[in-house]
Amino acid sequence: MINEILKEADTKMDKSVESTREEFAAIRAGRAAPSMFSKIVVDYYGSPTPLQQLASFTAQEARVILIAPYDQGAMGNVERAIRDSDLGVNPSNDGKVLRCVFPELTEERRKEYIKVAKSKAEDGRVAVRNLRRTAKQNLEKLEKDGEVGKDDVTGAEKKLDIVTKTHTDAIDEMLKNKEAELIEV
Repeated sequence: MINEILKEADTKMDKSVESTREEFAAIRAGRAAPSMFSKIVVDYYGSPTPLQQLASFTAQEARVILIAPYDQGAMGNVERAIRDSDLGVNPSNDGKVLRCVFPELTEERRKEYIKVAKSKAEDGRVAVRNLRRTAKQNLEKLEKDGEVGKDDVTGAEKKLDIVTKTHTDAIDEMLKNKEAELIEV
C-alpha cells in the first residue's frame, strides 16, 4: 500500500515536470519554433481546439513562422487566437497562410521571458509540493487507520522527500538552462 502511494506520487510528479518542460518550450529564446504555439486554443465552430490540430507550421526563417490552416474558414479565428496570445506577435494574413514575424529579442524582452520562465518553474514546483502533501496525507491516513506502523510511515515519508527533491531539482535545472538560453544573444 505504501509503495503504491509512493509510486503514484512519483508518476504524477514526473507529469508535473514534463508539463513544466512543455511550458518552457513555449517560451521563445531566439529561433521561432512551432512548439511556441502549442498552448494556443482556437474557437473552432464553437468548441475550443488546440491550434496544432487546425494548421500546419513551417519555420521559413529564424524569426518567421508560416501557419496554414487546414480549413480556410477558420483563418479569422486562428489569427485572432494568435493575436490574443502572450506571444507578442501580430500575424499578417495573405488569404492562404498567416505569417508570424517575431521581433528581435531586446534585453528588456529577454528579462520579461526570464520572469515568465521563473513563474512557470515556480508553478511546477508548487504542483510537485502539492502532490507530496497529498501523498503524505494518504500515508498518515494509513497510519491512523492502523494499516501500517509509525516506522513504516516515517521511512516512506523520507523516501517521499527524496522523490520530491529529485523532481524540484529537475525543474530548477530546466529553469537554469532556459535562463542561460534566454540570456545568450
